[in-house]
Amino acid sequence: MLRKIRILLAALCFAAITLLFLDLSGALHHWLGWLAKIQFLPALLAANFVAVAVLVVLTLLFGRIYCSVICPMGVFQDGVAHISASRKGKKNKYSYSKEVKWLRYGVLVIFVAALVAGVQVIVALLAPYSSYGRIVQNLFAPVYQWGNNLLAWISGRAGNYAFVTHDVWIRSIPTFIIAAVTFIAVTVLAWRNGRTYCNTICPVGTVLSFFSRFAMFRPVIDKSKCKSCRACEKKCKSSCINIKEKKIDYSRCVDCFNCIESCKFGAMHYRFAWDGKHESDAVKTGTPSGDKATAKAEASGSRRAFLIGSATALGTAAMGGLTLKAQTRETAAAGTDTTSVADKKRDGGYAEIVPKKAPERWIPITPFGSESVKSFYDHCTACQLCVAACPNNVLRPSVRLENLMQPEMSFERGYCRPECVRCSEVCPAGAILKITPEEKTQWKVGTASVDYDCCVVNRDGVSCGNCARHCPAGAISMVRKNPEDPDSPRVPSVHKDRCIGCGECENLCPSNPVSAITVNGYEVHHTS
Repeated sequence: MLRKIRILLAALCFAAITLLFLDLSGALHHWLGWLAKIQFLPALLAANFVAVAVLVVLTLLFGRIYCSVICPMGVFQDGVAHISASRKGKKNKYSYSKEVKWLRYGVLVIFVAALVAGVQVIVALLAPYSSYGRIVQNLFAPVYQWGNNLLAWISGRAGNYAFVTHDVWIRSIPTFIIAAVTFIAVTVLAWRNGRTYCNTICPVGTVLSFFSRFAMFRPVIDKSKCKSCRACEKKCKSSCINIKEKKIDYSRCVDCFNCIESCKFGAMHYRFAWDGKHESDAVKTGTPSGDKATAKAEASGSRRAFLIGSATALGTAAMGGLTLKAQTRETAAAGTDTTSVADKKRDGGYAEIVPKKAPERWIPITPFGSESVKSFYDHCTACQLCVAACPNNVLRPSVRLENLMQPEMSFERGYCRPECVRCSEVCPAGAILKITPEEKTQWKVGTASVDYDCCVVNRDGVSCGNCARHCPAGAISMVRKNPEDPDSPRVPSVHKDRCIGCGECENLCPSNPVSAITVNGYEVHHTS
């Protein structure tokens, strides 16, 4: 019963978090976004100490429930291990192994040192939630989008336009490669040895292990009933049950309850463990091993304890979700470009347009709502949730080593629409502050500059003004190239005190492959 409850809760959390990265409409974040905000590392970086405290207390009460229910990477490993174990001849394949302390605590030391020193590349590589987010965004999302586009094509042929096609493209090759390698490594480890990643590499699991050793409720072996059949040991994905010595390594136990379900003699119980009794108490008191009434009462108490704990955890999480929802203000929906890919790539349906290339930027552009470049990259976990949520194809992972995998803005495929604040709504780590569309127009994240050698007015001798017509801040005006000549062509001039860095001018500039206007970021963002 305990195992079934745990699987149900884990499946719901896993599906909800995965859908946050796959959501094409943005509607799910309004209801499920709190699940990303209660992940351990994002909550810590966002200074959400309430969420961190709840997770620590939850671990002190019931063990590493976070790892087996809330963490998507942990649930993903359970799914892989289940598929592996379901194969013929692969059931009951696990065995006890000693804790690899040097690796486990060595990784934690490196993680903490990188976090303190601001080396976010290492932090992002080791953080479980971030790793899973990159896997979904880079590997699962394209498949999901292709499926959506297939349905759009089928429904379009039937005269139904309920589906909107989406561009499928790789935003960053290095990030894609890292996500693929992480996926393969975690899958292989889970396929062969269950929770190896959680108990040897994951720094969050190691931190929670310090508290899980003293959990109030935990699995306990009744030595008077144990027949040393090793059924529980062979079912333990964490390899933490030493049936020879009748001991459990609670620092590695993730409370999956496989051991309790596998025991045919009623020797495994999930019970209150702060009463001063230990596994050997059953032997001292001489409790009959065949007492079905006692076993039934203990099982009932275990279920009751777990149900109370689950209700407490879900109630707390729901309260947190309602609080976050109350703090969230309704924003205008970002515009969706429904133009087909073929139409976008053709000028009037005849001439092929050369795709734009990203220019060399002196300073990267971080999203509206991030206070500065340094603040953004110090808090960002590179989970890619903002990249997945961006409806305008503006955010993509950086390829620069110092900020590898962390998002930055670029305008080859779109521009940051003034009414869109989607990234500020979904960021779980506090790297992007929540802002409204009205507040967004006051933020200045960068400024545009003109390369007159690339401008089509100079280069091709034609009239343009596309940048000035579309600038939402009125920061560009067309002035005479030669002020003394009334017949001189007009070229763009940027009023830097008005420019907000949205990139609309760069994106819509007809100069290809590099725009005549380039937006460079500000180290420190400011308002008007």
